[in-house]
Amino acid sequence: MFSLLTATPETGAPLLADSTSGARGATSLEEAHERATNAAGWIEANWSDWLATGLRILLITVIAVVLRYVIRRAITKLIERTNRRSEASDRNALSGLLVNRERRMQRSAAIGSVLRNVASFVIMGTAVLMVLSVLGINLAPLLASAGVAGVALGFGARNLVTDLLAGMFMLLEDQYGVGDRVDVGEASGTVLEIGLRVTQLRGDDGEIWYIRNGEIKRVGNLSQGWATAALDVQVRSDADMNEVRSAIATAGEQLAKGTPWDEVLWEPVEVLGLDSVTLDSMVIRVSAKTMPGKALGVERELRWRIKQELDGRGIEIVDDESLALEARSRVDLHKDEGAKESRVPPQR
Repeated sequence: MFSLLTATPETGAPLLADSTSGARGATSLEEAHERATNAAGWIEANWSDWLATGLRILLITVIAVVLRYVIRRAITKLIERTNRRSEASDRNALSGLLVNRERRMQRSAAIGSVLRNVASFVIMGTAVLMVLSVLGINLAPLLASAGVAGVALGFGARNLVTDLLAGMFMLLEDQYGVGDRVDVGEASGTVLEIGLRVTQLRGDDGEIWYIRNGEIKRVGNLSQGWATAALDVQVRSDADMNEVRSAIATAGEQLAKGTPWDEVLWEPVEVLGLDSVTLDSMVIRVSAKTMPGKALGVERELRWRIKQELDGRGIEIVDDESLALEARSRVDLHKDEGAKESRVPPQR
């Protein structure tokens, strides 16, 4: 470092000039120029890689989005086509009652939602992994961590997984639907809502049951196919059997011709025969095939009409309690008669 003494032109006074600042300015300019040149060279050398990486990521994203849209659209079209075919095949009343349109739509919507969500998860998850691979991120630790986390989550949420799988198979197999009356063991009632995890039932007393699908071991569906209205007609043992059979047949024919029982009854009322015979009474079994869920109403109406028909023919319907009371009264009467006879003095 050194200084020079110079004189100003106006005063002639000496002026001290610092050569260090000039050297520093020149050095900083040279460094900036060098850095800019290096940066420009580095960008020029790597811009093609960047462009290729960006194009790959863009291509992966576009393909994933388009594939997701196409698959979801295909699933929706497939479900709609299946519904149309089912509606076209439902020509008679029986098949229409087995699987009505509302139930079929609800089941199809649930299955379609599950399939669309699974397709979206698989496609977008694969796309994310491919993007990370393009960016040069090592996926081995990530996949290993995901595997360990999946195992831990599976052990911790095994009940949830069981419920979801049971709900999916229940929907796919169409075990029951909204509006069906089912018996699942500890609870029974009408199905209000079906979810992948929980099924809601409305009980006979108005209560709502929330049942996990994984806990349902067996299902008795009372609304599929047909139901049986069965009742026993108990009359005295001395009644005319042919007259009783004729009265029951007449009541069944009248029931089948009336409204709305003509739509509820799917087969004529059938007298199966004697179910049991005792000294005081005989029981005749009556059966009829009905619409699902209407058996109880048919039993009540048929019992009403049979009672009217039998009363019109002078045939009495009895039950075990009345027979027991009659037997007890006869026993008491015999006891009283025996006591009176014992009190009467013998005649000489």
